[in-house]
Amino acid sequence: MIRPLRDAWADAGRRLLVKAVEEFAYEELFVPVREGAPGPAGVPAVHRLDFDDGVRWTFRATRGTFGAWRLDPGSLRRHPEAPEEAGPERLLLDARTVLGWDGPTTAEALRELTATRRADAEAVRRALPAADLADLGHLDLEAYQDGHPSVLLDKGRVGFSASDAAAYAPEAARAVRLTWAAVHHDLATYAGGGGSTGDGLRPLPAERLLAEELDPRTRERFAATLGQACAESGFAAEEFVWLPVHPYQWDEAVATLFTPYLVDGRVVQLGQSADRYRPLRPVRTLANLDRPHRRVVKLPLLIRDSPGSRAARGRRGLPPGPTGAAPEVSAWLRGLREGDPYLRDELRFHPLAEAASVTVRHPLYGAVGDAPDSYRELLGAVWREPVATLLRERERARSVASVLLEGADGRTLAEELVARSGLGARAWLERFLAALLPGLLHHLYRYGVAFRPHGGNTVMLFDGHDIPIGIAVKDLAESVTVLAGDAPAGAGEAPAALPRRPAGELAHLLLNTVFAGHFRFFAPLAERGLGVPEGEFWALVRAEIDRYHHRFPQPADRIASFGLLAPSFARAAPNRERFGGDGFHGTVANPLALPALLDPDERP
Repeated sequence: MIRPLRDAWADAGRRLLVKAVEEFAYEELFVPVREGAPGPAGVPAVHRLDFDDGVRWTFRATRGTFGAWRLDPGSLRRHPEAPEEAGPERLLLDARTVLGWDGPTTAEALRELTATRRADAEAVRRALPAADLADLGHLDLEAYQDGHPSVLLDKGRVGFSASDAAAYAPEAARAVRLTWAAVHHDLATYAGGGGSTGDGLRPLPAERLLAEELDPRTRERFAATLGQACAESGFAAEEFVWLPVHPYQWDEAVATLFTPYLVDGRVVQLGQSADRYRPLRPVRTLANLDRPHRRVVKLPLLIRDSPGSRAARGRRGLPPGPTGAAPEVSAWLRGLREGDPYLRDELRFHPLAEAASVTVRHPLYGAVGDAPDSYRELLGAVWREPVATLLRERERARSVASVLLEGADGRTLAEELVARSGLGARAWLERFLAALLPGLLHHLYRYGVAFRPHGGNTVMLFDGHDIPIGIAVKDLAESVTVLAGDAPAGAGEAPAALPRRPAGELAHLLLNTVFAGHFRFFAPLAERGLGVPEGEFWALVRAEIDRYHHRFPQPADRIASFGLLAPSFARAAPNRERFGGDGFHGTVANPLALPALLDPDERP
């Protein structure tokens, strides 16, 4: 049943208000003051936030792992009461001096907050019970995913109009047909050969890619259009590279900013392809609805969305360096996997190959050395192996982020999956961790390779009983970092395009994406819904890490150099970063820094 927008808007506002207080306090953008003496452990204490003009907000909260704030949602109050609903918008207005925001920053934040709240309200309206969520296939479930759990303005999508959001936002679950273009090789470069499951590492010429991604009738139609354009421009058809373009990007960027090259014939609009696509949670990534075994495409959008890396500042373009290197990076990672019996034969660990890419330069903006990076990322494409090719009979795929989903009935998806598995909650969590962590740890310690495996970048594979059995990781060229210095034995020479970082920074990617970025939210859900206390959850995580170290012993100094088990680590602060601050702030205690547990074979 579709809920009324008014009710969904109010519900979304309450959730965002709690998220704003919890995450801004976690990043110490807010510093709550406790009122009264501390109470018993686990009992919510009263806290307040003091702002200008005598305004204060009060709430009850407990503290969790990493010092996370856990609010009692019904306790949040503004004093004095506002004449209108004291929602997240009012909180940001009250807090702007404390946050150090000027007028333009405040207005921009409110703009993105309104867009985020509207998107969240649409998701609330369409919410399904947990059992129905568990029945959905991978692509359909993506439309019900929440956004970034720690970023407040995670669906701002600055640049999208209301009609754009209704057509292209993941939660809208609408089908999209892609526009195709041909770009002269003066401007465009094709790279192919990332390798796919069962495909070895053989090259992928452009002709073969197009034959696999477009039906013959469409290719004939596009070729005729290009031939006519070439007859007028004098270029040869074989000098062009073909690529898909998001319809928003064609209208917003290509048809306007590439006008000189549309006029001289170096960019040709070929028409729409027949297949329907569905935007995944990363809004610039689309999967084929009509032929799920065809590749997923990642396309640039001239919008600003939730922040990624500090350099990206939330851009949704395609940076030329990683885009051009994507097939090489994929082939290198696939080579590591194929040459390692543990990864190849024992684990279901799959780097989703970015098999081909096209980069397109813009001569005018390329000549402006200090132009914003978004003007260098306007046109291009990456073709990625779809998860569907990995699934065996009765298996399912769901993003790791989906275990945080709560159904319209108040039950989490994780609760439903545990109930269907026939396992106890603790046993299911052990299988979850055994599917998620060993491949990541093996790449880190054995090959000096770190992924950025946050919940949206990592897909969990489940057997027919909804028991986790493995993972697939994606966005390889933009998310993989390698160890600085000499390559570890067996790793070979990593592609030059990959960033090099010291060991501690590699482990930090795991600490802040998996542990602080995902398990910080999953652990309390496991306690509330699965009956596994938070301390026991972290003991299970540490036990899985110990199990890996027991299987593949590491010198103590090597373990220490990565710092995965260090007492503390730098706190990621994406909300600070979003408004021009540093992406890290202070440190948090590491729940993995526990006394070593028993040898896995000696545990009772």
